[in-house]
Amino acid sequence: MQTKSYRSEQVEKSWWIVDAAGKNLGRMSTQIANILRGKHRPTYSPNADTGDFVVVVNADKIEMSGNKWDEKKYYTHSRYFGSTREKTAFEVRESNPEFIIQQAVEGMLPKNRLARRQIKHLKVYSGAEHPHKSQNPQALDVK
Repeated sequence: MQTKSYRSEQVEKSWWIVDAAGKNLGRMSTQIANILRGKHRPTYSPNADTGDFVVVVNADKIEMSGNKWDEKKYYTHSRYFGSTREKTAFEVRESNPEFIIQQAVEGMLPKNRLARRQIKHLKVYSGAEHPHKSQNPQALDVK
């Protein structure tokens, strides 16, 4: 038996929607990363983009366990000396709740060119409205 290798053109991509309200950030992010990579399909190929599109709504209602809202830090810098800024997860949720989910999923993908293409298939919105209704996304049950 030979192993069949698939290319990204051979796989039909589907759209999934995830309601992040009340969901744990880490558990939800691992399932989203697996769908973006295509590991849920029998046609998974690690060297091709065989994953699907994922739309996340209600990003501002995400949950974290323990004291992570106060203890988890996000750092930004502009490559100038002394420009490093740190914000807690609570502060980031108030200003840009999409960033938290984007960073969590991006951290679970490999660090290569393929992952930079796959992360573009993730669409995150803070409210319940999204502009991808015409793609007819299927509801993804995240535990």
